[in-house]
Amino acid sequence: MRCPFCSHEDSQVKDSRSTEDGAAIRRRRQCEACGARFTTFERIQLRELTVLKSENRREPFDREKLMRSVSIAARKRPVEAARIEKLVTGIQRRLETLGEGEVTSARIGELVMDGLKGLDSVAYIRFASVYRDFNEARDFEAFAGAVEEAGRGE
Repeated sequence: MRCPFCSHEDSQVKDSRSTEDGAAIRRRRQCEACGARFTTFERIQLRELTVLKSENRREPFDREKLMRSVSIAARKRPVEAARIEKLVTGIQRRLETLGEGEVTSARIGELVMDGLKGLDSVAYIRFASVYRDFNEARDFEAFAGAVEEAGRGE
């Protein structure tokens, strides 16, 4: 593992443990050249995924990009980081077990919307505003109204 501080190629694992949800292994490492310590995470990857974007562009699935998007939607909301991590891990697992090498960005967006709906209504609306490309205040009003109505029906 390359050191993020000095780029030396060798590091020593000082500690390994599972994350709380058991979906990854957290490793504390120490660079053999500069002595700096850093943390890495090792995750199971069932298959390589390619995201089919608009205009038929393709790019590799990026878990960190998905994590950033969900985290931005939930920023300053009472949502624990562990719940966001669990949501992203669940979405990634669902995509990997679909049996397809390619997944549309629209499918990923719908899975995020489904997950955020049960997590936090404000984060859900924030994500929807970008995902569904709200242009005016009335777009927010209409969507928020539908969310509120659905909340009353449960």
